[in-house]
Amino acid sequence: MDQLEKVEKIREKTGVSYEDAKSALEACNYDLLDAIVYLEKLGKIKAPEVGTYTTTPQETSNELAQAQAAYEQSCKKKTFGERMDEFFAWVGDIIKKGCEKNFIIERKGERFMRMPIIIFILLLIFAFWICVPLLIIGLFCDCRYHFEGDAKTVQDINNACDKASDACTNVKDDIKK
Repeated sequence: MDQLEKVEKIREKTGVSYEDAKSALEACNYDLLDAIVYLEKLGKIKAPEVGTYTTTPQETSNELAQAQAAYEQSCKKKTFGERMDEFFAWVGDIIKKGCEKNFIIERKGERFMRMPIIIFILLLIFAFWICVPLLIIGLFCDCRYHFEGDAKTVQDINNACDKASDACTNVKDDIKK
């Protein structure tokens, strides 16, 4: 590269005049980089701004914090498949508990019928107009209803069933008199 090309190159990169570029090159023995540094020292061109990098955490903007919170919240959301798994696990627990407890019909002190509570509930749901009248008629035919299973829950329900049976017996006795 000849001297004239070097002067043009400095003028392009720095924006100084032709005379300043030529004098800087002559002062620096036609070295381009030294000539640019020389022009900076003279104040003819502005020195490049210094960039910094730090590993210390900077204050995050409010928008960034909100976006990060929204992202974390969306990661916690459950998919349809996970919700279906939870639903089927819940249904399985209900069926298991319904099969562990039994509904018992006794007549004159002897066990007449025993069925899992889940079956009894399904019969009440799907054959309500048949089951409820049969249960009421059974009370008047000296049937008693009991539940087997957890002690506390079953005991409370059995007490209510015994009261209903006693009330029906009293009504029946009053009608006979």
